[in-house]
Amino acid sequence: MKTVLWFLIGVIGGFVAAHFMNKDPRGHDILADVDARINGFTAALGDAYRAQEARLTEPGEN
Repeated sequence: MKTVLWFLIGVIGGFVAAHFMNKDPRGHDILADVDARINGFTAALGDAYRAQEARLTEPGEN
């Protein structure tokens, strides 16, 4: 239970820190850059998943 409490405190602290960081123009730019990198990474994973799924469901070449 103590570990869960520390985890929740860390998550809440992270959100509070991100909120204050987002108020500063430099912090806003940093968070926007991180968001863009995460979106690019998830898009690449999604593309790779769809390509693999198409390859595996393609009839004939198993």
